Amino acid sequence: MSGQQRIALFIDGANLYATTKTLGFDIDYKRLLKEFQSRGTLVRAFYYTALVEDQEYSSIRPLIDWLDYNGYRVVTKPTKEFVDSAGRRKVKGNMDIELAIDALELAPYIDHMVLFSGDGDFRSLVEALQRRGVRVSVVSTVTTQPPMVADELRRQADEFLDLSQLASRIGRDPSERPQRAPGENGDRPERPRPPQAQVPSAGLERRYGIRQGQDDEFEV
Repeated sequence: MSGQQRIALFIDGANLYATTKTLGFDIDYKRLLKEFQSRGTLVRAFYYTALVEDQEYSSIRPLIDWLDYNGYRVVTKPTKEFVDSAGRRKVKGNMDIELAIDALELAPYIDHMVLFSGDGDFRSLVEALQRRGVRVSVVSTVTTQPPMVADELRRQADEFLDLSQLASRIGRDPSERPQRAPGENGDRPERPRPPQAQVPSAGLERRYGIRQGQDDEFEV
C-alpha cells in the first residue's frame, strides 16, 4: 500500500466483537490505529455500536469512553426492543445505515476504506464506494466454521484481510487484559462518564471531528 493514500476505518462494533470472540482474542484499539497509520494517512477511524440505554450498567461503556478520547469517532444509537412471533423479547440494534451514510459522505476525501465487518448487507455500499474511485478492504475471517464474512462481500472487496492473520499486530496480549470493570456483575452502579470534549462546530469537522486525548448482546 502506498504511504500517501488517505485511509478511513469503518468498524462495525457488534460484528467485529463477534468475530474476535470466535477467534479467541481481543482487539488492542491503540495498536489497531498504529497499524493503519503505518499504511498511509489515517483520516478517520469510526466505531459504530448500538447501546441498551435502560441498563443500570453497560459493560461496553468503558470501551466507548476510551475510544471517544483516543482517536476514534464513536457513533451510537439506542437499541429497540420488540417481541417476535414466538413471544420472545428481542433487542435489535443495527448501525448499517449510519455507517453507509458516513462512508458515502467521506468518499471524496479518502482513497482507501477499510471495513471491519463480514455483513453481506454492505456489498452494495462497497460497490458504491468503488464507483467513486475508493479502494475497499474488508476485514473479517474465513478461518471459522462457518466463515464470519459473507461470500458476496468478500468477492466485492478489492482486498480481503483475514483478522486471524492480523491478530499478532492488533491483538491484545492476554496478560494485559484489564480486571473486570466495577458493576459488570450488576453489584455496583455505573461509573460517572468524564465530561465530553468540545466538538468543532463547522463543516465536515463537526460531523467527522476526532476528539483526541462488549458484551451487550443484540441482533444486527
